Amino acid sequence: QVQLVESGGGLVQAGGSLNLSCTASGSISSLNSMGWYRQAPGNQRELVASISSIAGTNYADSVKGRFTFSKDNAKNTVYLQMSSLKPEDTAVYYCNLYYFITRENYWGQGTQVTVSE
Repeated sequence: QVQLVESGGGLVQAGGSLNLSCTASGSISSLNSMGWYRQAPGNQRELVASISSIAGTNYADSVKGRFTFSKDNAKNTVYLQMSSLKPEDTAVYYCNLYYFITRENYWGQGTQVTVSE
């Protein structure tokens, strides 16, 4: 059983910074991708950033240069440092773990990020 526990998020003014973290526990396969997705009201869930041994690190164009994604393999933890935040970054942010071989998808409970004008 895999669990993803997220922390961070909150309310910040435009131009500010927030940090998110997500730790995976349970039986973790090494052939995986971990990442962050976000979903704003009325919108589809979209990729923010992800990392895997196969595809490397990927960022959505909308966050490149502002967000930094990193992973601590020893802790099975991923981090998302968000800076120069914009109101359009407001969304629920979800941590994701995907297994390439079994194609299983795991999601965290989501954490709200709100950026005010």
